Parts: sequence; C-alpha cells; structure tokens
Amino acid sequence: MRGPKLFEGARVALIAPSSPINGDVEAKLDRAVKTAEKLNLIPVLYPTARASHGYLAGTDEVRAKDINEAFADKDIDGIWCLRGGYGAHRILPLLDYTTIRENAKFFGGYSDITAFHIAFRQQCGFGTYHMTMPTSDNLIDGSEYSYKYAKAMIFGEDITYENPADAPIKTLVGGKAEGELCGGNLSLVVASLGTPWEIDTRGKLIFLEDVDEQPYSIDRMFTQLRNAGKLDDCAGIILGQYTDCEAKKPENSLTLETVFEELVKPCGKPCITNFMCGHCSPTMSLPFGARFALDADACTVIEK
Repeated sequence: MRGPKLFEGARVALIAPSSPINGDVEAKLDRAVKTAEKLNLIPVLYPTARASHGYLAGTDEVRAKDINEAFADKDIDGIWCLRGGYGAHRILPLLDYTTIRENAKFFGGYSDITAFHIAFRQQCGFGTYHMTMPTSDNLIDGSEYSYKYAKAMIFGEDITYENPADAPIKTLVGGKAEGELCGGNLSLVVASLGTPWEIDTRGKLIFLEDVDEQPYSIDRMFTQLRNAGKLDDCAGIILGQYTDCEAKKPENSLTLETVFEELVKPCGKPCITNFMCGHCSPTMSLPFGARFALDADACTVIEK
C-alpha cells in the first residue's frame, strides 16, 4: 500500500538534504512556496533550503538534522525535498531511524532522494513518493500531466499510470508480474549495493531511470545490478526515462537500446521501456511501497 498521504492545510517541511538549490535561490524558494500553497499546503522552509557547503546543502550534520527534526516535529505532517544532486548517502548513518519509524510521514522527491526512499522503506517500513520537486516549474506553471500525478501522490488520489499519447511505452520482455514497487535513480540504486541500505529487489517490481550518463556508464551500472543478483531477484522491471544519456561519440558506443537488449533482456523478467518518469518533463510520480501489476505485453502498469 502507499505511504502516508497529506491533506489540505497540512504543514510540509521543505528541505534540501543533498545539494543546495542552484541559480536564483530566492526565486526558486518562492516557486516552491507557491507550489505548496497552490496545493493548499502550508510550507515550512527548513535551514537547508538556504544552506550551502560546496556541492552540499550544508554539512552532513546540518542536513541530517533537518530530516531528523522534521520527522520528530509533531506539527510537521510531511516532507517534500527541494532538490536532489549529491549527498544523500553521506548522511544515511546519521539518521535517527527509530524516530523516523515511529513518526512515519509523507516523504517526496526523486533523483539523489532515491537513497532515502530505499532506507525509509526497508529500515522504517513505510512507503515514499518518487515525485517532482516543488521548485520545478512543472508544477506551478508548467505541465498539467506532471501536476496531476504529484497531486495524486500528495493526497492519495487514484490515478492511471499512462504515458502521453505521443510517447508509447515499449515491451522489452513480455509477460506479467506483480509486486511492491521499488527503485528510483539507477546511479543511487547501484550506490546502495554493499551498504546496510542495499536495495532489496526480491519479488518486487523495480523502476529505474537516470540522467546525464553515457551508455557505457549505464552499461556498467546494469552490469553491477545483474552481477549482484538484483535483476534475477526481482519480479519485473520498469525502465523510465534516460534523459541526456546519448553517447558523445556514437560511432564508438553501443546504444542504450543495445545495452538493455544485452544486459536486461537475458534476465527474462517482464520488462517495459520508455515509461514517462524520471528527469523529464512531463513526468509521472510513483508511490514506492505500493503494489503494482505489470503487463509487459499490454504495456500497462496498474496499482493494486
């Protein structure tokens, strides 16, 4: 089942647990606040929203403190991350998993936030949401498609998971599978291997997407997942968008399609590609921890 949901009037902590907000910080924070208010939520900016420590939104201690305090605060109903970037895995050892488990709340974000999705589901037992950040123009004045999926996650609304008509889902391996949805950003999923927060794919549907990686790098990461047994363990595979993942020298590279054919297809698990979710616009939002049925022949993904 889905993780905790929100309600109109809910107080939502806006935090940056990985990289700092780049560019015009105040303009982006203003957008985040207006996005929350558009959804009739009450935004609460935490210190990391304006913090900076090189490529991190504050030191590890500062970023971990925001998460721990947001979960511990009884007046905060949910947490919506402002940005991904880098740094989530650095603070996993600093989180108070007992307090987080005892105060399960709505938690949303994507990209580097994948590390928290995995940790909170497996260490604390509640589902989270792979979804657009409130700083994105997708939500305040952009795509209606992206907005409706984000809103459905926030308020627990039913929704059909379908690509836009001009971007068909494709079958890589036919068949049907059912299981809890897990995964997120491929780079972060792979980075979890060999740690106490290693992703558990046994009997699950795994969703994977990435951005700004060349095909050889995508190849390396899928090879590692395969060699670690994660693709054999799962029930089915949903491949999202691989945005800006073209080779710089195509004449000396495999295509992404070939990488999937050679590394994912032989695992024999029902698998679809081109699912409209990831570092793309428009994008779906997904409830990790919820149970889904995948029909790779019909290219459908249905929440149970």
